[in-house]
Amino acid sequence: MSRPDFVFTRLQYESGDWDMVDQRMPSNLLDSLVAYTTLRVDPREAVVALASPEVLGAGFCYLSGHRLVQFTQAERRNFEDYARRGGFVFVDDCNHDIDGLFARSFEAEMASIFGADALKRIPNDHAIYRAFFGFPDGPPPTSFELNGWGDDLVHDYLRAVEIDGRIAVLYSNKDYGCEWDYDFRNKRFLAEDNTKFGVNIVMHALTA
Repeated sequence: MSRPDFVFTRLQYESGDWDMVDQRMPSNLLDSLVAYTTLRVDPREAVVALASPEVLGAGFCYLSGHRLVQFTQAERRNFEDYARRGGFVFVDDCNHDIDGLFARSFEAEMASIFGADALKRIPNDHAIYRAFFGFPDGPPPTSFELNGWGDDLVHDYLRAVEIDGRIAVLYSNKDYGCEWDYDFRNKRFLAEDNTKFGVNIVMHALTA
């Protein structure tokens, strides 16, 4: 069997609740990649400890949670090495707020690793919004933002740590993981497939 073009790798970290969030989302996103692209995808989600050297071989990583993010020394070292060696980490705040525990603690980790000003807004005409599907207004809103749960804001931008002109860490307060956390067979009930932006994220990660 040929090696897949894409493996969805979830990062396990010692603090927080990485394993209690959006458990159906990976299979949903993988279904979209099969439906819309020609990528050969591994149908199984990979779970890799951030402290493990195995992380450095991943092409795409996902990190999420609701609670404290406090990396160990080994986790912090691997996160930085992975990002600087060309890796891509999509980080999604399941609290969908800008001042909750996950947001504050993860942003503090990024400042510690990459510098206080490393995590910056990306413009809404960034290439990621046209990497496959077109999103001319930037990141699409989620139902969690629109229903008043969280900080009652619709976050109209994403942030990123860029290294050598490419996104190494894409950071969202929009809770896409929970938005896409449903059985992929239920897409037929949606007027528009809301996982399409996930396809853009993956395609940008693999090609930019």
